[in-house]
Amino acid sequence: MRRPSVAPLEKISLQTLLSDTAAKFGDKVAVIDGERTFSFNQLDEYSDRLASGLASIGASKGDRVGILAPNCAEFVIAFYGIVKAGAVVSTLNSGYREREIAHQLNDSGAEILIVHEALLGTLEKARPNVPRLSRTIIIGGGDEGPDTFWGLVNGASPTPPEVDIDPENDLAALPYSSGTTGLTKGVMLTHFNLTSNVQQMVKRKEASTPTDRDVILVHLPLFHIYGMNILMNASLAVGAAQVMMGRFDMEEFLTLLSEHRVTILYTVPPVMLGLTQYPAAKDYDLSSIRYGFSGAAPLSAELQQRVSSILGFPVLQGYGLTETSPYCNSDYVEPHLMRPGSIGPAGPDMEEKVVDVETGTVELGPNEIGELLVRGPQVMKGYFNNPEATAETITEDGWLHTGDIVRMDEDGYVFVLDRKKELIKYKGFQVPPAELEGLLLEHPAVADAAVVPKPDEEAGEVPKAFVVVKPGAETSDEDIMSFVAGRVATFKHVREVQFVDAIPKNPSGKILRRVLVEQHH
Repeated sequence: MRRPSVAPLEKISLQTLLSDTAAKFGDKVAVIDGERTFSFNQLDEYSDRLASGLASIGASKGDRVGILAPNCAEFVIAFYGIVKAGAVVSTLNSGYREREIAHQLNDSGAEILIVHEALLGTLEKARPNVPRLSRTIIIGGGDEGPDTFWGLVNGASPTPPEVDIDPENDLAALPYSSGTTGLTKGVMLTHFNLTSNVQQMVKRKEASTPTDRDVILVHLPLFHIYGMNILMNASLAVGAAQVMMGRFDMEEFLTLLSEHRVTILYTVPPVMLGLTQYPAAKDYDLSSIRYGFSGAAPLSAELQQRVSSILGFPVLQGYGLTETSPYCNSDYVEPHLMRPGSIGPAGPDMEEKVVDVETGTVELGPNEIGELLVRGPQVMKGYFNNPEATAETITEDGWLHTGDIVRMDEDGYVFVLDRKKELIKYKGFQVPPAELEGLLLEHPAVADAAVVPKPDEEAGEVPKAFVVVKPGAETSDEDIMSFVAGRVATFKHVREVQFVDAIPKNPSGKILRRVLVEQHH
């Protein structure tokens, strides 16, 4: 079942989404952040001023500017201010520790970072290892002076710099993803990658399409592509209101949903599961919610239906990747079209096929199991400064290897079964085993190590480490876990350690993680 085309897709810059909506909806509330509210006009005006301010401190077209902040109104203004200056936004995970922050700032080449005052301590520890970072602009910490966010905004000209944007070739964002292997890599997303993907979402004639009457709770992090494009940019494009939520807390989450009469709940499986297990959930009025949309990790058909019946609204699943801006698939909310357990058919104006896992070239028929390949205007330009990884991921004729093992039924509905890539998905976050293995080898008592996903009811998967101890050395699982915990973001913490005599490897030395999973199932 192919979705009807929404072509022609307008080849527009990202900032056009905001300026067009501001022209149309003006003083309508766009962002609610605690006690503060911002209209579309205000977001447009403040981001214009920020663009001027950034230009005044030397940011010009193509420069990288980082954002390290939890969800807040300033994040939205910063994002649009950076692209209006012609620069490229690189969003950093607000849970990162100093080594992860340093890796992304160095790799992206960011010289300016907009940072929330709550994260300054971690940044200061990373700073000696980031020689190129010349300016930090602080959200919070008083509003005076050019080094604070509002100081820069209020002191700047209301006229943004004139920048000529080529939407199909100029980058708007450089988020980081593990891709199919190893350490995080910069994903080069052009203005048109992001705006075409927004159009693929908001121009559909379907019951689940967001409109200006919708209210969206933004509890998914804006630094992640799901929060960035499916929530923030799509909401700004249609004129929906966004309610910001910084740190996740179930009671606050339910309070915001009921108080603000949220209409679409975009979330992830662990939160869906948490809602069904939280007895007080029934005390909150969730009747305004039209439907729930679950992404970032698969939900079983059984759990999907259980969540829907407990919460009293339909729950559908969607699918995407940082490398595809991210929206690729979504199920329908219309009961006669919905297929529980499925991520639905491809979005409009994109193609998908399933190929054999061995060669990646033989196209398979309906219900045959293989790797999902996607092609469309939202597929990234490539990995930044990494032509080898780009060539491994995107074929010469534009098909992107997702690394996900699926089956597609005769109607084009896709069911995600497994991952070819070995990433661990903890609550929807990507945990690259290779990064944790490298870290474990820095422990003085560790001779060798491997990290694999372990199924977990709440988180989906957790990292489990297999460790070979050096002869004569002594350590404990608590010691190993705390060693890792002190060096990486919480979502990457090793949750279980098993000591073994040897790590299975192939002749070229590659860890056979699948063997470990099968041996210790």
